[in-house]
Amino acid sequence: MEAFFFDWLNLLGRWVHFVTGIAWIGASFYFIWLDNHLEIPKDLSDKEKGVGGEVWSVHGGGFYRAEKYQVAPDKLPETLHWFKWEAYTTWLSGMFLLALVYWYGAEIYLIDSSVADLSQLSAVGISVFTIAGSWIVYDALCKSRLGQSETAFGAVLFAFSVLLAWGFCQLYSGRGAYIHFGAVLGTIMVANVYFVIIPGQRRMVEAFESQIEPNPADGIRAKQRSVHNTYLTLPVLFTMTSNHYALTYSHQYNWLILVAFTLAGALIRVWFVARHKKKGSPLLIVIALAILLAVAFSIMPKSRATVAAQVTLDTIRPVIRSRCTVCHSKSPSHIAFPVAPLGIMLDTDTQILAEADRIHQQTVVFKAMPIGNLTVMNESERALIDTWYFSRNE
Repeated sequence: MEAFFFDWLNLLGRWVHFVTGIAWIGASFYFIWLDNHLEIPKDLSDKEKGVGGEVWSVHGGGFYRAEKYQVAPDKLPETLHWFKWEAYTTWLSGMFLLALVYWYGAEIYLIDSSVADLSQLSAVGISVFTIAGSWIVYDALCKSRLGQSETAFGAVLFAFSVLLAWGFCQLYSGRGAYIHFGAVLGTIMVANVYFVIIPGQRRMVEAFESQIEPNPADGIRAKQRSVHNTYLTLPVLFTMTSNHYALTYSHQYNWLILVAFTLAGALIRVWFVARHKKKGSPLLIVIALAILLAVAFSIMPKSRATVAAQVTLDTIRPVIRSRCTVCHSKSPSHIAFPVAPLGIMLDTDTQILAEADRIHQQTVVFKAMPIGNLTVMNESERALIDTWYFSRNE
């Protein structure tokens, strides 16, 4: 029953996280697009009212005109829309999932004794410390003189990201490392909203209501953090989906693959933002695609020309039953899995043969299974499966 409630909470939490993430990222992408498409107002009276830019658009059968004031209008409207709860709810639901899956289930999804022999308490403690500490480091960098140079700040932030990716992959399972890297980036994004963007906007509104000239620095800081957020978006989305792709997180150089995807995602987003301004160079996309192609070729499994020995299904059947059917069975015996993950069952010879490619890929090529090596599959057993896979049709 415990496993059932765990799965049910996982489903609901993931659904909420997915929906609110779409709302947050969609709003963020739209406002970045809007800012970069503003044109100087054609009407002189609009300029006199303090309008710094305008944009016309058509959607859903109607025409829209959006205006952005250089500081604030002469009179605030009765209804002023704020964009914050999408960000907060995305982060809260994401942290709920992190706690449910990777903290509560640390021994399954977070800790890999072959990487680092951590206790559940130390693994969770490191997680909390690095997520909070990374925001403190990032915020301090933004407030320093370094934050005044977009190029220098970007280089230092990338170096910090490389250190994080490497560090997580030396401590956690590949899957746990990737999701924690994403949690750090996501926390930085939402903290930008909570600690910088929204407070700055509140001060601007309060200044207006008190008939005081708003401090333009609030708008400048908010714009800086908003731009940072949009560049982090695609790397975060990659880590959110990475748990489905063991070919990345289970690789020997998983940290380098994570860095490559992060850089490619950031470059793609930079190109889109620049394209909004009609300054986008296709070189950025070429570099991003070249990085992804390089990763694909470098992690491509090597084929075997010959097989030295013959291994039959009778030989590997006991290995499958002792190491795999604990989870992948019609009636799993492991408490964490009420049903077979992905519906993959290996109870019969027919099922084993049907899943031969997946078995070989996950246990030998990627070594992602058994998850967290819960059933302690050893190298000789993996080698046995490898030989069986290549000799089964000979």
